[in-house]
Amino acid sequence: MRPLGRSGINVSDIGFGCWAIGGPLGSNGKAIGWGEVDDDESTTAIRRALDAGITFFDTADVYGAGHSERVLGRALGDTRDHVVIATKFGYTFDSTTRQLIGTNTSADYARSACDASLARLGTDHIDLYQLHDDGMPFERVDEMLAILESLVDAGKIRAYGWSTDDPAGAALFAAGPHCAATQHEINVFDDAPKMLEVCADHGIASINRGPLAMGLLSGKYTADSKLAQDDVRGNSPSWMRYYRDGSPAPEWLERLAAIREVLAGNGRTLAQGALAWLLARAPHDSPHPRHPHQGTSNRKRRHTNPRPAPSHGDGRDRTTTRPRASLTTRMNMRRRLAQGREVPLVNTKRNHAGRRGASTVGGSGDSIPR
Repeated sequence: MRPLGRSGINVSDIGFGCWAIGGPLGSNGKAIGWGEVDDDESTTAIRRALDAGITFFDTADVYGAGHSERVLGRALGDTRDHVVIATKFGYTFDSTTRQLIGTNTSADYARSACDASLARLGTDHIDLYQLHDDGMPFERVDEMLAILESLVDAGKIRAYGWSTDDPAGAALFAAGPHCAATQHEINVFDDAPKMLEVCADHGIASINRGPLAMGLLSGKYTADSKLAQDDVRGNSPSWMRYYRDGSPAPEWLERLAAIREVLAGNGRTLAQGALAWLLARAPHDSPHPRHPHQGTSNRKRRHTNPRPAPSHGDGRDRTTTRPRASLTTRMNMRRRLAQGREVPLVNTKRNHAGRRGASTVGGSGDSIPR
């Protein structure tokens, strides 16, 4: 178990991302969800995650226009008091048409959105309530913190955070007495040292969005893959970097090829290696893969074989005592080489996020909720 920032809440090292179980969601005629889903399969996945020791579930009211929260609440059932639920607010939507409408961060809307999430989840409190609108002006941070503190006082939420990739915004939000986390993108392709430093400096958790780069780091997709149009990756919105025209972007496949051997070494799957890098990058990580097999198999692998990727600075590979750089160091070097960047000297024992708080990997920034 790992501390969720300064909240006093503990979470499993690997979490469960609930965007995909929400199913279809649209905006301006384009899909921004993951297509049709089987609720029974989603329920089975959640319960398998529970059996594997996963206790941290991250969703949002807009995922499937409320459907993700409903499915999660029903699946958790009487285990609610043994898990940690994080959800988000700030986007408005039509639950009948499953269409995104816009954003609303007013006090009245925040309170009504919280009540609606509580009802859909079937619970009397939310453990971590996250602002989903990355575009809220910094001038409104103090006002939003006051709103969230009032929800804490009312017993409706235990802690809060902001889903943002802006270190300055995360630092401002961290001033809130019950701010416990920020959610941001980070994976082996896209490190986020400034965000991790903010989290470390303020003692808040780093919930890592996109740990498998929208599935690219699962190894399932090739240059010949074509995603369906009802899949957010299939229509390639403007912020989508890893896929283009419904297929993996060639430049990212090339970068993946450059680091595949390191990720998949010592019997790891590609996904396990990608998550191990994050766990080594910030020792309090809790990855949030979105696929049931990813969530349970990676959790079991970490539990039964905790050293596929050394993360304690001992510099030893699991299968040999020959000194070598840790997986974090080797991945950083491989990634820089894949990006055509110079490889700097690295202090393998320094880790910003490891100083305080916690870091959890998972996932909603810009104009489309993620």
